[in-house]
Amino acid sequence: MTGRTLTYPFAWPSPSEQPKEFTGLHDEPVVTVVLPSGDEALLVTRYQDIRALLTDPRVSKNRNRPGIARMTTRKVKAFQSQVSMDPPAHTRMRSLISKAFTPARVEGLRPRIEELAEELLDAMEAGPRPVDFATAFAFPLSIQVICELLGVPADEREQFALKQTPPWDYMTELIARKRADPGDDLISALIEVHDEEDGRLDATELHWWSTMLLLAGYETTANQLCSAVVMLTSHPDQLAKLTQDPGLLPGAVEELLRCQVVGTSLSMLRYVTDDIEVGGVTIPRGSSIITALEVANHDPSAFRCPAHFDVTRSGDSPQLTFSVGRHFCVGASLARAELQIGLASLLHRFPNLRLGVPADRLVRVEDAFTQGFREVPVTW
Repeated sequence: MTGRTLTYPFAWPSPSEQPKEFTGLHDEPVVTVVLPSGDEALLVTRYQDIRALLTDPRVSKNRNRPGIARMTTRKVKAFQSQVSMDPPAHTRMRSLISKAFTPARVEGLRPRIEELAEELLDAMEAGPRPVDFATAFAFPLSIQVICELLGVPADEREQFALKQTPPWDYMTELIARKRADPGDDLISALIEVHDEEDGRLDATELHWWSTMLLLAGYETTANQLCSAVVMLTSHPDQLAKLTQDPGLLPGAVEELLRCQVVGTSLSMLRYVTDDIEVGGVTIPRGSSIITALEVANHDPSAFRCPAHFDVTRSGDSPQLTFSVGRHFCVGASLARAELQIGLASLLHRFPNLRLGVPADRLVRVEDAFTQGFREVPVTW
């Protein structure tokens, strides 16, 4: 490590520019950073090292460990601590959730996602322009899809868009209803796992996971859709390639996931339980480290010209936005389906899509889980 210290997280100047700190960052395997709390941590910079650490049992995500750096001085809700579980508790919960949240269940939602997208585009087309893509399409689509998956009745979904009812309170009542009258939905499946597996998913875990899936299932994906539109409209040459050849879309979604940042740095914090060597540098036991996925996704040893957004990119390493190993995003397949279908429908309907305001007027917002844009005005 060198003597320099950086401030983390890094600021993204615009959709077309990566943080200035990325210049030369990957020349060093480990860099000291100061977090918003004022605490220091070690930032791991290289793709292969980050990938290895994410699967290393000596690296803990338990943020309750004494001495671990604080990412922020803000208080985070207590239920978030369950995201930070380590094996064997995390392994048990992950196994139970995976029994209910299957690829087949997500695949069965694709026709409904297409229907919902077309309905929202009809309303956009009939209304005035510019229109806020976030409130007209991205958030309504993501809310409807996750509610379909979880089994939230159609007449109760708008309250999440308007934030009228705290999700934690609502889920208490919904779980009780599903327990009495189960359906073909994820909440009912999670209840079945809980009830038939000798209490291995207890009432608190069931409640927490149901609420977490609801929150993460719409906010993160909605912000990904918004960021994708900002990225594409900020690169009209790449947008043109995509509209001319929709077959590029699956690869373009992976490139968008690589380039855009919608998760917050809070989830990147780890604790080292034993000495680990990274790129010839020994990270001592008890150190706090940052396994920053956006840094890995811009490593020139893993991606050719990483600062360049290219919807035809192929042959490079897989992007790490959904992480790897035991903390791989359980909703990755659903997010990919929504992004692919949502963007395909949008660009087919509006091939001349563009921002309704200059990109530098877009305002970024961030909470404990995600970051995105307050509004994304678009026209065509």
